[in-house]
Amino acid sequence: MAPALPPTPRRSLECVPSSLPLTGERTVPGIAREQYWFARHEVVYRWLAPRCTGQRVVEAGSGEGYGARILHQAGARVVAVDYDQAAIEHSAATYPLPHVRANLAALPFSAVDAVVSLQVIEHLWDLRHFLAEVRRIATWTCLSTPNRLTFSPGLRRGEKPTNPFHVEEFDADQLHGLVREAGFRDIAMFGVRHGPRLAARPGIITEQIEAALSGTWPGELEAFVAGVRTDDFLITDADLDTSLDLVVVAS
Repeated sequence: MAPALPPTPRRSLECVPSSLPLTGERTVPGIAREQYWFARHEVVYRWLAPRCTGQRVVEAGSGEGYGARILHQAGARVVAVDYDQAAIEHSAATYPLPHVRANLAALPFSAVDAVVSLQVIEHLWDLRHFLAEVRRIATWTCLSTPNRLTFSPGLRRGEKPTNPFHVEEFDADQLHGLVREAGFRDIAMFGVRHGPRLAARPGIITEQIEAALSGTWPGELEAFVAGVRTDDFLITDADLDTSLDLVVVAS
C-alpha cells in the first residue's frame, strides 16, 4: 500500500504566493512565518504523488490548491473539490486544473481511482458520511490529520478540541477503525515526524505559537522557520503514537 519512494525536494512552493487571507488554520504557500506548517503539509503530497501518476484523483478539501497542483505535476488527472467559495475561486484562478465546489458529504462523482484528503477530516461534521462517499467512488484513498495524542495532549476521544477550527481529532487506532468501518480493508498507517534538523530543536512548535500569540518574532526564529523544507520531515510507519500527523492509505 505504501507509495514507492518518498521524494525529498529541496524547494517548497514559496514562489507561488497566495491571495487567500490567513484564517489561523488554512496553510498557504509564500508566507515565511507559516513555512514550517506549510512544509509539514506539503511533504505528504510529495510523498504520495508518485502513487497518483496516471490516475483519476479527487482532492477533497483542496483549499488553496497547491496540493492538487503537486499531484497534477506528478501526472495525476486531478479534480480539486472544496466547499469554500473563496478557496475554489482562488484555486481555479491560480492553478489550471478542473475545480468543483461541493459538499464533501455528497461528492458529485461516480467513480475515480483515488480520493486524497489531507488535513481535512478533523474539520468535518459528518465524517462517516464523507468516508462512505469516498468508499462509494474510489478504489483507494489517502487521508491525513493531526495526531490527537501529540497535537492536543490530554484530549480524550470524542472531546471537543480547543482548536476552534476542529470538530474532532483522532489517534492512530481510532483513525484505522473509522476507515475500516467505512469498508476499506487493506489499510496502512504512517506518521509524519521531525527529521534530524527539527528534532534538534524540540521546542520549535512552542516557539512559533508563542511568537504568533505575542506578535513578536525573534529574527533568528523567523529565519529558521522560513528555511524549513519538506526534507526536514520524515514519514514512517513506526511509533505512530508519537508522530505529529497521521497518514492512512487504504483500499
